Amino acid sequence: MRIVNFVIDGVTRFGVLRDESVIDPLRAAAAEERAWFADTVSFIRAGAPARQALDKIVSQSDAKANLKLRDVKLTAPMMPSTILCSGSNYRAHNAEKANTAISGKEPEFFIKTSDCVIGPDDAILYDAALSKKIDCETELAVVIGKAGRHIPVERALEHVFGYTIVNDVTARDRQVRMKDGFVWYELGRSKAFETSAPLGPCITTADEIGDPQALMLKTRINGELRQSSTTAEMIWSCAELIHFFSVNFTLKPGMMIITGTPAGTAWSTDAELGGKWSPTPGLVPATRYCQPGDVIESEVEKIGILRNTVAASR
Repeated sequence: MRIVNFVIDGVTRFGVLRDESVIDPLRAAAAEERAWFADTVSFIRAGAPARQALDKIVSQSDAKANLKLRDVKLTAPMMPSTILCSGSNYRAHNAEKANTAISGKEPEFFIKTSDCVIGPDDAILYDAALSKKIDCETELAVVIGKAGRHIPVERALEHVFGYTIVNDVTARDRQVRMKDGFVWYELGRSKAFETSAPLGPCITTADEIGDPQALMLKTRINGELRQSSTTAEMIWSCAELIHFFSVNFTLKPGMMIITGTPAGTAWSTDAELGGKWSPTPGLVPATRYCQPGDVIESEVEKIGILRNTVAASR
């Protein structure tokens, strides 16, 4: 099942994407079920009864609940309460950039907030006062469905509701600090800012994803293939990251974990910031960082394509 949020008549609604249609369960739900479909987090928290009710609505294909996809605007499929982020989680990405002393030895832990989130086709703002080196990173995002603390790795995937795509937009000139041969990262201003977390276009439920370590990821910028890899190349698996973050927090429905990006970033061609581009068959090296007018496509197998355009900040 593919969960979406959409706007119709100026109101944001929860729905299910199926082919070229969006199913609006509020139009077919019984009165006692309507609270479950108020938004994505309410649906996740409601658990099995809500899923059973939604399965029934979808299977019946009630005409009054079906909307044409072209008649609605998709937004971010949820507004996560917290986005827990793991950097430096692909070996090939670590090989292409300047690294800190802990790169690839433990997950780089930083946080984005809901203030960073935008949806499909929304604009990534280019604000020269913040950064002139805006880079994009396609990442698999894990949506937590069941609460837990100190979750063992072998039980971790039981806590997953589904998976979506996040573009971890990064201000590289705010991130990378270098002095006397020593490198460190500033992961506050470089990672958490307005429009730095495009999210969507849908959440594919865990039952349809299967193994999250067997998914292809791709990034295209203006049609050029910049990233192409598989989640099998992660250093720490989704299950291991769930365990890792659950040591710090009780993971709750509505939280999200993003899992790092593979090689092919613009950083790799930026020698000034320690970039080390390595030719890869099929991939086009960046000649610059993102600029207004660029179209970014972040694709993950079984989820879809998240498309955003860079626009100048006013």
